[in-house]
This record gives sequence, C-alpha cells and structure tokens, in this order.
Amino acid sequence: MGRVLNIHEVDDFRLDDYQRPEPGAKDVVVKVRACGVCGSDLTYIKVGGIHRKPGGVTPLGHEAAGEVSYVGSEVENLSVGQRVIINPMNTPSHVGSGGPEGAFTEELLVRGARFGDSLLAIPDGLPYDIAAMTEPLAVALHGVNRMQVKAGDKVVVFGCGPIGLGMILWLVDRGITDVVALDLAAERLERARALGARAAFDPTKEDLRARLIELHGKGRVFSRETVGTDAWIDVAGAPNIVSDVVRMAKFQSRLVITAAHSKPVPLDLGAMLTTEMTITTAVGYPTEMPDVIAALPRLRERVASLISHRFPFDKVVEAFGVAASPQSAKVVVEFDA
Repeated sequence: MGRVLNIHEVDDFRLDDYQRPEPGAKDVVVKVRACGVCGSDLTYIKVGGIHRKPGGVTPLGHEAAGEVSYVGSEVENLSVGQRVIINPMNTPSHVGSGGPEGAFTEELLVRGARFGDSLLAIPDGLPYDIAAMTEPLAVALHGVNRMQVKAGDKVVVFGCGPIGLGMILWLVDRGITDVVALDLAAERLERARALGARAAFDPTKEDLRARLIELHGKGRVFSRETVGTDAWIDVAGAPNIVSDVVRMAKFQSRLVITAAHSKPVPLDLGAMLTTEMTITTAVGYPTEMPDVIAALPRLRERVASLISHRFPFDKVVEAFGVAASPQSAKVVVEFDA
C-alpha cells in the first residue's frame, strides 16, 4: 500500500492511501524519486480538480523523474533500473492533469509507456531533482522559441516565477543579454538578476514606460512614442499587461502569452494596426523536452539555482503551501531512495 496526493474538492487536497493498479503488458511502473510542484497544480486545487467525477479525485503531480521498477512484456527499449523522466504530455492517461494517475506517489503507473516519448532517459550523473526540472524548463523553452528572438534583441519578461526564471535562463543562454525582468517579489527579482537579467524591478513601484525607455531606448510610430523592446513575454497573467504592452510596443515587435488569463482582457486593435505587432501564445512543450535534457548537464548549476525549497514526500502538503508563496521559486518534493 502506497500513498498519492489527491484533490477531493475546492481547496481540499490530501495524501491518501493508495493501491497502485496492476500494470499491463504495455505499461511501466516508475519509482518516483523527485517531483516538482507546478503552478497548474495550485490552479487545479483552487477549482476543485479537473475531469473529476462527483465524489472522485484528481491525482496531482506531473514534473517527475524516477527509476523503472517494472516493464510490461510488450514495452520496448526500457529495463528495470533505468532512470527516466516523465513526459506527461505524451502519456495516454495525462499523468497529473486529470487522468487516473498522478506523480506525487511512491510508484507511478505509466500506461502505454513508450521510450523516447512518454519516458525519456536521464543523462548519466544527473541527480533526480535536476532531472525533475525538465518539464517546467521545457515549458519555458517553448515560450522562448515562440518569441523568435535572436542575439542582440531587447526582451521583457513579465513574471519571475519558475517558468519566467526558466525563460531568463534560456534567453541568456542564447546570448540575449538585454533582458528586463518584472515581478512583485524581491526574492524572485534577485534570482532573475543572478541568472543574468540586465535589470529586474517591480513595475508597480516604478514608471514602467520611463524605465524601459531608459533601458531599451525609444522610437515613434506615426504620432505615438514607443519603447525599444523587441519582444515581450507574459508569464504573470495580470489583466493590464496586454493592453500596456500594446500601448508601448514598437513597430513589428512581438508579445507571447504563456500565462493563463482567467478573464478576457482589453485589446487596442487601433494601436496594433499601426505597429504591426504580433501577439501569440505558447502552451506546453510540443518538441522541447529532448533539447532540455541534452542541455541539463551543461546548465546543471544554473538549473539547481532555480530550486528554492526541497521537501520530503511526507511533507508534500506543506510543500504546496510554500509553492503558493511569492517568495518561492521552484519547490521540489523528494522521495526516499
């Protein structure tokens, strides 16, 4: 008998006793060694779970790495003892996002497992906590890819939570050194500076337009003054961000939205018309996980700096409370070896 973290109702999540289902011929069982707490997990709790039937539960956890303990007879290229990272987007049962399994458990059943797809190899020597960072770093990398930025571009990142910090890491790694990071929490701003952001400040305490003109220069579109920022990314989800960017944006600049906006936001299409700016979105990581895994050994120390707290599995509920605090970055839950 094991345990699993389940959502029962709105703001009601618990560590429950759990009997793992018997794996089938196409399934794999992974002993979870580390699993990160995601902002999506916190949202699922606020809404009472997703795809949850009346009286049922939503199991939590999708940022996981562990060791294979069982391989079904029809599964190819996987063996007991192999160290793997879960790609939850490629699991048929949507691990940790409304499916019957979640990775905050000692033994995770991965249905229909496929090596190189739903399960990816951990590079030799890489610890499990760093391997568990693959999923959020893949989200961040997809957002950066959608920005279509190049060395020399001037970039603004709204929000320095784990995904925003991951974006700063990737931007700087690509040689984009003129990154301005915005957040309300001093601790997160300090982490952004440590990752290489040129400037990091609270936009509610300064004149954002004036500071960006100072940092990125200014221009003009017809009769309107603009700032010199080439690309913007919204990882914060504040309702004013999109309209503020549209009013400041220079000719043919780009805005990528990765934050989940819960309500419609105003959009000044007149201003957009004259600037020819592009607004698009980024969600998940369609192709990015292998690229992240390949880079992890090289970026190991910088990735480790994104982890602000570690908790044992017995204290997973406490870990969620810390993850909800703006003072935290990435919170990782570790399991006994």
